[in-house]
Amino acid sequence: MKKRILTPLVALALPAIWQTAIAQSNSTSEPLQVLPAVVVNASRIGTVEPNNASLDAAILAPLRAAGSDTARLLRDIPGLSLYGAGGVSSLPAIHGMADDRIRIKVDGMDLISACANHMNSPLSYIDPTNVGSIKVFAGITPVSAGGDSIAGTIQVNSAAPEFAKPGEGILLKGQAGTFYRSNGNAKGGNLSATIANENLSVMYTGSTTEAGNYTAAKDFKAAGPAAKGRGWLAGDEVGSSSYKSENQAVAVALRDENHVLELKLGLQHIPYQGFPNQRMDMTGNDSEQVNLRYLGQYQWGTLEARVYNENTRHKMNFLEDKQFTYMTAPGMPMETEGKNTGALVKADITLSERDTLRLGGEYQRYRLSDWWNVSGTGGMAPNTFWNINDGQRDRFDVFAEWEAVWSPQWLTQFGVRSATVKMDTGTVQGYNAKTYGATATAFNGLDRQRTDNNIDLTALARYTLDTNRTFEAGYAMKTRSPNLYERYTWSTKSTMVLNMNNWFGDGNGYVGNPDLKPEVAHTLSVTGSWHDAAQEAWELKVSPFYTHVENYIDAVACPTCAARTDGFVNLSLSNQTARLYGVDVSGYILLAKNTTYGNFTATGVLNTVNGKNNTTGDNLYNIMPLNLKLAIEQRVGRWTNTVEMKFVDAKTQVQAVRNEAKTAGYSLLNLRSSYEWKQVRVDVGVDNALNKFYALPLGGAYVGQGSTMGTGVPYGTPVPGMGRSLYTALNVKF
Repeated sequence: MKKRILTPLVALALPAIWQTAIAQSNSTSEPLQVLPAVVVNASRIGTVEPNNASLDAAILAPLRAAGSDTARLLRDIPGLSLYGAGGVSSLPAIHGMADDRIRIKVDGMDLISACANHMNSPLSYIDPTNVGSIKVFAGITPVSAGGDSIAGTIQVNSAAPEFAKPGEGILLKGQAGTFYRSNGNAKGGNLSATIANENLSVMYTGSTTEAGNYTAAKDFKAAGPAAKGRGWLAGDEVGSSSYKSENQAVAVALRDENHVLELKLGLQHIPYQGFPNQRMDMTGNDSEQVNLRYLGQYQWGTLEARVYNENTRHKMNFLEDKQFTYMTAPGMPMETEGKNTGALVKADITLSERDTLRLGGEYQRYRLSDWWNVSGTGGMAPNTFWNINDGQRDRFDVFAEWEAVWSPQWLTQFGVRSATVKMDTGTVQGYNAKTYGATATAFNGLDRQRTDNNIDLTALARYTLDTNRTFEAGYAMKTRSPNLYERYTWSTKSTMVLNMNNWFGDGNGYVGNPDLKPEVAHTLSVTGSWHDAAQEAWELKVSPFYTHVENYIDAVACPTCAARTDGFVNLSLSNQTARLYGVDVSGYILLAKNTTYGNFTATGVLNTVNGKNNTTGDNLYNIMPLNLKLAIEQRVGRWTNTVEMKFVDAKTQVQAVRNEAKTAGYSLLNLRSSYEWKQVRVDVGVDNALNKFYALPLGGAYVGQGSTMGTGVPYGTPVPGMGRSLYTALNVKF
């Protein structure tokens, strides 16, 4: 669908919601009850938290049934889109900036992707059924929640510990669930159980999910062999999209009046996960997490402290849909080990009724080793290839934040964060001296230690004009240091090796740059919110933004890299200048209440962003085109029914240096329904109900089958979206 078709739809839809909202607000004085929908909740007077999206358990419940990827729970957040990856490993993007440009915290832990292809993304470490709440800061992020990021912050938390009420005795409760989705034959289950008294709580959560390859709505390639002697893929089957994931956690919490101490132990085991836009697949990911948190309430305010440790062992090779070019070799085994230790101390100090001071410090110690074992007797022998050897990235931050409620109308927040990031890595070697010796020697001769001194600033003001109008304006300067792969991947003489270092999903090859500087983003954002006095009947929120990024890390041609003729390119990274601007629009309205057919609510979310590299004049990579989502929700008795339409414009502004593929516009119809009765909840739905074929705008290049050094399909084929999928889920509380 071209932009000239989508734009009139936007122009017609949003004024209609606005006009109906005003009419309804003026025609009734009784308070109206809005249905539980995915909306952006403005902070109430008395807090100065910037414009953010908050999802609680009630909002998350209907979203879990449709997918096993926790990142998909964010799909209705204004300004947020998803990079395609594995079935449980999508990468969120905020205002066109993704992956490490976003700070993602899972139960307060800053998790890091320990993989050259970023397959084990932070959100892949928690199953959707275990998520209790989510908060997203887009753009203007408080320094107390930001750090080492330039796009925003995503905070995902599991359910808080529960204790028995005084005099209640022992609390015993739990939940068991199962689901099935037709496309890809996805299935799984989850279990949680809590036993607690007034002071001690013990909770167990476990989940498992698995799926085969999914299918597109029609053939997008010729049917043929997945790999030599390894089966057959139909023309509509998306190779390397199967997965299996298992997660378990135990949480023990102690409470003494206003103090809580909680210990969480977590285990993850992913035996396999295919990636249709990567040359490799995940053949194992095992993680152990230890997370200790203290939260105390004092007369002067609150004190929070946390220490955590996470170890990841990650493996890559080829699943059955891919093959290795040199068939005499036993694949291409790649292994990664990441060790992540962190600590946080934060105090919220109430200075007066007007002023709150927030002080804190953080420390993170990260170690990464990435090595590729010998394979066969040809070009990948006789040595182990060390991609990163004992990579080190240590970060120490301190921050201060002042909030002031000057009057019932005016609120302000000012914050500053100082960070020191130290990075280094050991010496490396290639498979053999003939191909890799000179490059390895040159890299080993470098002074590889780097120290970055970074500063973040945030200034925000909110003005509540009256009970129907609220306005907010803010400025943020955010800084992010490069990750270890951006600085320290080193080999340029082999396209095979360059292909293995690709955290973008575009099919190209990459090499790092030790001289990269930290990115510094300057963001201006304004938000206007119009709503009824009780903020229950209707709301329209508009948030334009502009970001200028100094030292933006982008792809550039690599003159010393191996040449290639397959349509893909080998690239390096360089600091340049970029700018991004756009607008997020969201709204809801209670259309009807207490009718014969129940209550009806309409919601809408519109996102658009434009990204440009000012140094080269090229477009930025993987920018989501203009998109609109409209939904009507009905609630009658115990039933909740939703009809949802999603419209996405064609992606025509692509990045030339990466040979990024264009995608056509499309529209999708999704239907879902849920029924709740006492302790039972049943969800059913149909995604892509009309079975429309479309290419994922942020799905990357399809390299999911055949020879891993080629594409298996015509060059430039984007990864297609999923065809029609029927799903159902059953959850029982006890």
